[in-house]
Amino acid sequence: MKTVNAAFIFPGQGAQKVGMGKDFYNSSKAAKAVFEEANDALKEDLTSLIFEGPQESLTLTANTQPSILTVSIAALRALNEQSSFVPKFVAGHSLGEFSALTAASALSLADAVRITRARGTFMQEAVPTGKGGMAAVMGDLAYDKLIEVCNTASDTNYTVAPANLNAPNQTVISGHKEAVEKASNILEEMDLRIIPLQVSAPFHSSLMKPAAEKLSEILNTIEIEDMTIPVVTNVEATPNSDKSRVKELLIRQVTAPVRWTESIKTMLEAGVNTFIELGPGNVLAGLMKRIEKKATVISVNSIEGVDKALTELEKV
Repeated sequence: MKTVNAAFIFPGQGAQKVGMGKDFYNSSKAAKAVFEEANDALKEDLTSLIFEGPQESLTLTANTQPSILTVSIAALRALNEQSSFVPKFVAGHSLGEFSALTAASALSLADAVRITRARGTFMQEAVPTGKGGMAAVMGDLAYDKLIEVCNTASDTNYTVAPANLNAPNQTVISGHKEAVEKASNILEEMDLRIIPLQVSAPFHSSLMKPAAEKLSEILNTIEIEDMTIPVVTNVEATPNSDKSRVKELLIRQVTAPVRWTESIKTMLEAGVNTFIELGPGNVLAGLMKRIEKKATVISVNSIEGVDKALTELEKV
């Protein structure tokens, strides 16, 4: 095992597409075993859903979350099959934090798959369809000013707050549909571009409290193991190696903002300049360009990405 001055990062919801991870399955025995273990954990053929769809079923939150986690860990195992590199840190965006915890051995794959299925179900059930909303705010805006706008748009009946602090010029707000629309109107008047998101629930907002409470019950039945790699958490944007804090941080994460920009800066300040994105898509690589253009990011979303990652890790 060789520890390298790099970080492995894992995507969250939104990166899913039918057919993701299929070449890992076909090219790597270790990756194929991940898909089979996920099927066994859920007692259903999750692999067929991932590879064949339909897209409508894959995008249901209860299916999306374990599916992305499975593909992310399959990518990791395909990489590990050819190397013994251990990163300095791991981190994941929202759902991706469960992938990071699995990579750090805090969670078993089977437990992670079952927890993310439950988490997705709870988040979907927390708010009736059409009652919540999310919107991306594009442009430079100080965080305290965004808080001020959200407070102005909120009242005793409706609330909106920052949810994903993705990059210096990209923040997502979340909450009741009416408050999100009101905040969006104010922000547009400030010459900021607003993109309403097609999501099934207002993630990382106070409306997710029922989901957090149910997730707590599930986590209480799970054993967290010692971490082999520090996990930079969404809630605090700092490395955590204390297994006794994992459950608390995951429960808080459901209603708290994803502090992704700060998480990346924490790793950059610790000397990390090489990031390996493991899982479907390349969303995190795109965000990295907005956070630190000089950082090296390799997206391992196909078997070809494994070779590129290994080449880059050899240099670190």
